[in-house]
Amino acid sequence: MTSQPVFIQVGALAEGFAPDSHSLAPSADLEGRRLTLEFEGHGATTLHFAGAQRVEVERNVGSQQHRARYECRVSSVRNGIYFVDYVGADETLMDDSGKPRNVSTSYVLDLRRALCTVVVGALPSEAETHIDAFTRVERGMELTGVQAQLLHGRIAAGDGVEPTQAALHAPTHELIGMRNLYTYSATERYEHVYLNENFYAWQCLSGVEAGLADVDRCHMIGIDERLYLFVWREKIVPTLGVIMIDLERMKTDGKIFGYQGSRFDALSNFPVGAHAQVLNVTRHPA
Repeated sequence: MTSQPVFIQVGALAEGFAPDSHSLAPSADLEGRRLTLEFEGHGATTLHFAGAQRVEVERNVGSQQHRARYECRVSSVRNGIYFVDYVGADETLMDDSGKPRNVSTSYVLDLRRALCTVVVGALPSEAETHIDAFTRVERGMELTGVQAQLLHGRIAAGDGVEPTQAALHAPTHELIGMRNLYTYSATERYEHVYLNENFYAWQCLSGVEAGLADVDRCHMIGIDERLYLFVWREKIVPTLGVIMIDLERMKTDGKIFGYQGSRFDALSNFPVGAHAQVLNVTRHPA
């Protein structure tokens, strides 16, 4: 009898991915720049990159203004397109105790076409995590307690950015049917199968999660030609993944966000990147 594969916490996953990771080196291209992002119906956000990996965020929500500073990670998987990511308290979202909830915020900034997308993710509380799958179905809830809000907007003119008439980033079906291999390091390899617009299947071929597999909720956004933003929300161990997939360079870069351990008192937010290979593509008959 083979041993039963064991799901691990995100903190343990980070330790497995860390050695010789294929994630991109941080980029200093945005240092000193101030960019204003405009989201219709959701106000504006100004990002001032006070340092290469430090950002001051000013958000106008209705009549309220929120300012905060964060240590962030900036990377660029394709020239002129940047991935910016940080974790911090959000005063517009409260946890069970009434305190600002710690959220993950990831931006895709396309300076060439003056477009942007933001992904704001929140992990479930301990009580929410312990709601079983059957109860979630009975209550009409999603199977995962991980939340993600995706907004698409434009970058205002200024600081070297020129407005364009390009269509906003939007959901795409281009990944559906692909079976891809992602090598994150010498030890960590995963396979993804993009099933439909809402779900994908994954399995760990080698590494700290070897033998594990599942089907999880996902979101696929077209950023540029053969360049995608892929977001997934796992239901067993609370996990949010936000990854840029470049199928021209056959490279990915992004992050994974979750709890450090099983006590729900510490977070883990770590960079990941992989070399990509398209194994095959399935096209179902109409």
